[in-house]
Amino acid sequence: MDLTAKLKRLLDRGLFALSVLVVVSPAALVILWMLSLSMKTELENMEYPPVFLPGEFTLRNYVTVFENSPFGRYLWNSIVVSGLSTLVALLVGVPAGYGIAKAQAWRLAVLTLIARMTPGLSFLIPLYILFQFVGLVGTLWPMVIIHLVITVPIVVYVMISFFETLPPDLEEAALIDGCTAWQAFRHVALPLARPGIVVGAILSFIFSWNNFIFGAVLAGRETRTLPVAVYNVLTFEQVAWGPLAAAALIVTLPVLVLTVVIQKEIVSGLTAGSVKGG
Repeated sequence: MDLTAKLKRLLDRGLFALSVLVVVSPAALVILWMLSLSMKTELENMEYPPVFLPGEFTLRNYVTVFENSPFGRYLWNSIVVSGLSTLVALLVGVPAGYGIAKAQAWRLAVLTLIARMTPGLSFLIPLYILFQFVGLVGTLWPMVIIHLVITVPIVVYVMISFFETLPPDLEEAALIDGCTAWQAFRHVALPLARPGIVVGAILSFIFSWNNFIFGAVLAGRETRTLPVAVYNVLTFEQVAWGPLAAAALIVTLPVLVLTVVIQKEIVSGLTAGSVKGG
């Protein structure tokens, strides 16, 4: 029986490892191929059949990206837009999620989900007309404001599901002791909701960072974000695969590093908000 149990356990682990490999390998291969393109010369990138390992490693493609365009400025624009939109979303979304969860306003929760699922183009055209009317097109403020369409619903929906799982006894005890509803939220519910807040902030930042369409329409020459800057690496004459891959990796790296560094917070926050009374 012990041998059978060990074999079953090894088989389960092997099948789990295989399933993880199948799921992860496409994304990993894309990242590795982008890294290969960014470390090769254009002559090697144009070879057929393609060569994965470069004959001579070079960082020239990364230098070219920063020499031919103000990529550092675009990086700063992305940090400002994603950071501010995430911060405002937390200030608005955390109390909103708490209020919806405690009031059991499920219609508002469904409305929030619909707002998250609605295509961004539905908001882009009327907001573009509004921003053009007030003269803000080409600045960072329209980018921050319109990215709230992405970040606020994410934070609200994550916090609704998280606050629903918090035991109400602690808040009721605080109210009996003389706390107001706001004090109970601030001193009791908010500290317990830290994992959910972290998850909402991370997801909001990632979705805001990766957004392309808003920046392509609203941003000016000096206020482009990184996804738009990568698109501008493309030319009509030919595709420079090396600089293009280098630019794409520069855009991907911050989000990838952020996800890897705080993956434990993401897992703990998601699992804490998925079990009643957790």
